Amino acid sequence: MRIITGRYKGRHFDIPRSFKARPTTDFAKENIFNVLMHYVDFEGATALDLFSGTGSISLELLSRGCSQVVSVEKDREHHRFIQECLKKLAPVSTPSSPNACIPIRGDVFRFLKTCRQQFDSIFADPPYALAELPQLPDIIFEKDLLRPDGIFVLEHGKDYDFAQHPRFVEHRQYGSVNFSLFR
Repeated sequence: MRIITGRYKGRHFDIPRSFKARPTTDFAKENIFNVLMHYVDFEGATALDLFSGTGSISLELLSRGCSQVVSVEKDREHHRFIQECLKKLAPVSTPSSPNACIPIRGDVFRFLKTCRQQFDSIFADPPYALAELPQLPDIIFEKDLLRPDGIFVLEHGKDYDFAQHPRFVEHRQYGSVNFSLFR
């Protein structure tokens, strides 16, 4: 896993082979972030990374200048891996950035029920077979978690089509990785 650009550009992290999570490919991650640069200025922004898995998106958001990233992951080993990656970044970080990422170990849906914060960008990379995946855009907007000019990015498999959703903006596909963007 590699950080594409920003203050931690080029940093690599070896993902244990035992992990169930599949990190977003570097190709897909680089391309979706190129698209997102037209929607949100990450410098100083707040972000929420749901189903964080390896933490790849959280680390990329930090590298691009987000002032705060809340990273929610249920799996104990994955959560621990995200914490280890953050510790490895701390020696080269600015004085304020070691606390810029808040890794939360817990269920995403429980977190969403109690979250009262709004974010400039929200990423969700749930397991593609997750039964509740189609409801995620509605939950995000019903809970008013996205700032008015914010962007919600949902990574999903090819079997989902959100084009009819009232908040849908566009769809991007990079290989087998699909992203639907909402505002």
